[in-house]
Amino acid sequence: MTSAPIIRFHGASGTVTGSCFLVENDGTRVLVDCGMFQGSKSEKELNYRSFPFEPTSIEAVILTHAHIDHSGLLPKLAKVGYDGPIFATRGTIDLCSVMLPDSAHIQESEVEQLNRRNQRRGRDTVEPIYTAEDAARAVTLMRTVELERWQQAAEGIRFRFWNAGHLLGSASVEMEIDTPVKRLRVLFSGDIGPSHKLLQFDPEAPEGFDYVICESTYGDTDRDDVSDQTRRAALKAEVKAATNINGALLIPSFAVERTQELLADLVYLMKTGAIATCPIVIDSPLATRASEIFRRHSRELENGRMLAEAMEARNVRFTETVEQSKAIDHMHGFHIVIAASGMCDAGRIRHRLKNWLWREEATVLLVGYQAAGTLGRILEDGAQTVRIQGDEITVRARIRRLDIYSGHADGPELAAWVKERLPITSGVFLVHGEEAALAGLGERLSAFLPLERIFIPRLDSAFELTPFRPADISEIRAPRIDPARPGHKDWHNDLQSLVLDLQDELKRAGDDKARGVILRRLRRALSE
Repeated sequence: MTSAPIIRFHGASGTVTGSCFLVENDGTRVLVDCGMFQGSKSEKELNYRSFPFEPTSIEAVILTHAHIDHSGLLPKLAKVGYDGPIFATRGTIDLCSVMLPDSAHIQESEVEQLNRRNQRRGRDTVEPIYTAEDAARAVTLMRTVELERWQQAAEGIRFRFWNAGHLLGSASVEMEIDTPVKRLRVLFSGDIGPSHKLLQFDPEAPEGFDYVICESTYGDTDRDDVSDQTRRAALKAEVKAATNINGALLIPSFAVERTQELLADLVYLMKTGAIATCPIVIDSPLATRASEIFRRHSRELENGRMLAEAMEARNVRFTETVEQSKAIDHMHGFHIVIAASGMCDAGRIRHRLKNWLWREEATVLLVGYQAAGTLGRILEDGAQTVRIQGDEITVRARIRRLDIYSGHADGPELAAWVKERLPITSGVFLVHGEEAALAGLGERLSAFLPLERIFIPRLDSAFELTPFRPADISEIRAPRIDPARPGHKDWHNDLQSLVLDLQDELKRAGDDKARGVILRRLRRALSE
């Protein structure tokens, strides 16, 4: 061995999605996660570009959990030549077996629709990032690893999983790397769950590391203390406020775990008489299949029996076919629809929003993190008009936010998790967070860690993991994306906002003459 190990941050750096970390040691290369970028179109474009590493040079992939922002590019990795093992827990593999094919189906469907529009506009057609066949190939590469059992990933690199408390099968990764000086101990947090998760036990991990790579999604957030009672009381209040005989409560939700938690609590509230019983529609084939997986793993889950019973409730309906989904729009009386995706960027929730956003009797309840540039974030930020599938929709529905169901620990919980890992001798890297969250968690950690040991890497940056402190060895090359763009709105969002503002101005103009003045001013501005 001739040099210290190197870690390269190829995702979830300055942004919350695209988790992907490459560990190199004496010619050996191991990948931790290979997630899809979500958020603005600029970030999503990274999914279509070549990987910033040679896929066939990777000896192993270690997957922390099944969420698409951590697993979503594994089919692409297999598509371009990777054929090594993908190590994961049994729960993660079971979920990936439905989530990755679903991701491929969504891409193929959306690309088919886009190509029809492109052909009408005389534009070039595009291809999906990967297909269902690629997704199936990736699943066949997965190898089960039990929690807390050491596994050799590659020569000189071994690891073991610890429960991360975030999702069925989610894990933190304890890694040991052999170096000429010492055996380096590194911990990847994965996504850390909060203490109030309905279906997950609290996260666990050992102490005493050289380096910790920690997620920071809610690093600047302090939530109130949460219990089952306070969580259900908050949901009860939202349902009661949304109840309207001619209305609907729409809940954009991540199909895996968030949907199951909401379903269990809603049925509990109805069974106990806290809220009136009404139809609950799970409008997501993925959520239906994932719910069955949760049922099979119910003995491993906290409150697993409660979820299994909720799935059997008479007022709960699961849609499978497109026809069943379309029929929801013809339902009468107040009802609750839980549909993917959680950030409103794809899936059936967009059809439900298109049908209900313009109605005052509707309520949209956001129950998860909304990445910058997504439709969910735009609604959360108070947009009065949005565009969905090319149509302009006026927002008259009540837009509400309930963060109590988040799958991520908040700032104090993350800081406490890191503190329990002490001593940390060389450095902590903060990832998987937007700018404010990264800064917020860094400030919290500075209470018990020297500032010079806290690092916030940028996308594609690289560090040599010396026994004392990391050395930044990032290459000077054109970035895959403007370093200021991850975690922010992009020009696509700005253009959409400009078009909507222009339409509003034209509507408010008194007559055609006034509208002509506005358009002439715009043309002059464009010609300057």
